[in-house]
Amino acid sequence: MTNIPAEPVIDSTLGLLFDGYEFISKRCDRLHTDIFQTRLRLEKTICMRGKAAAEVFYDTEKFSRKNAAPQRMKKTLLGEGGVQGLDGAAHRQRKQIFMGLMTPDRLQQIGDLVLHHCREYAQQWEQQDQIVLFDQINEILCRAVCNWSGVPLAEADVAQRTLEMAALIDSAAALGFRHVQGVQARKRLEAWLAGLIEDIRAGRLQAPEHTAAAAFAHSQDANDRLLSPAVAAVDLLNVLRPTVAIGRYIVFAALALHQHPDCRQKLQANQADYTTLFTQEVRRFYPFFPFAAARTQQAFDWQDYRFPDETLVLLDLYGTNHDADLWEKPEEFRPERFTHWDGSAFDFIPQGGGDHYKNHRCAGEWLTIQVMNQVLGFLVNEIEYDVPPQNLRVKLTRMPTLPESRFVISNVRLKPQA
Repeated sequence: MTNIPAEPVIDSTLGLLFDGYEFISKRCDRLHTDIFQTRLRLEKTICMRGKAAAEVFYDTEKFSRKNAAPQRMKKTLLGEGGVQGLDGAAHRQRKQIFMGLMTPDRLQQIGDLVLHHCREYAQQWEQQDQIVLFDQINEILCRAVCNWSGVPLAEADVAQRTLEMAALIDSAAALGFRHVQGVQARKRLEAWLAGLIEDIRAGRLQAPEHTAAAAFAHSQDANDRLLSPAVAAVDLLNVLRPTVAIGRYIVFAALALHQHPDCRQKLQANQADYTTLFTQEVRRFYPFFPFAAARTQQAFDWQDYRFPDETLVLLDLYGTNHDADLWEKPEEFRPERFTHWDGSAFDFIPQGGGDHYKNHRCAGEWLTIQVMNQVLGFLVNEIEYDVPPQNLRVKLTRMPTLPESRFVISNVRLKPQA
């Protein structure tokens, strides 16, 4: 066996804070390897990047998600008892509920709802000097996903629920006040949705068939018992919150349109499904999740390296999507690269890798693509707007990140429709 290369420091926690999304890839480059070991918060941690690393990382016999996520992330982004922390048969059973929502008809419905709300909001944007696209898109997504999921959302509550869901995402890797905001937001959202689950079970509220609210109100655990309202609320929120998170990708798509104006004409023509190529390149190029975490279930050997039992392992999602061994000129924005992509489940992993049904790959990935495609069509074909001077810097040290200005647009005009 060969020793896994080690970073020559006592602990790398400060390095993670300083380097953010580039933490793993910088050290891999420095050590001339795709795997190294270090300590994070004094815990031994193995970090990996690349296609081969993703293939072993999503081997369910070698890795477990139990106790992999930090407790502070469970209190904000993920919640307690949700599908992300399950393994084996329990995970497959619960994951099937999520995947059952992702039928072609239902995906088309969420796309249509988002487009409907975009058109409504655009009429208001015409009357305003400028708007912050990130804030507006988050509200649009919150309205659409609540409607789609069978979750009643009063008009007076739209702004508050949107801010709460956005706080869960923004606090995922945060310290201090941002973390506190996320914890408080999760408590309020879970209490709201647990009450909704109880109302559905008691017959006080009818959830439309085939919606997430109906599915999780009646979902059972591996012992054929109804999930507790608290756990059902966590999983229902795991449909709502990730959909609102697509707002970050949409802002990055708008940024890409601004920075690469030559793409706009190709999007308008949409030859060879250029919209999907563009969407995929946005998801590859811009930062979303920095890495995924798991623990070894047992000791095993891989590529002449020994992985000890119960060891924390991080897979570099951002670094794999920017790996020069996998992507030609990875720091260039080139949608055409996906024309010949082979569809591998392990080299393009912005929302995780492996099989959607068996592994911990985001159940909403197809929904993400559907929504992004719809909003791209709207931005390109249905409105015109100006991009005033602003700070569009994207800090890779902030996780999750956005353009500093959250992308301001002004002088919005509706295009005449044929």
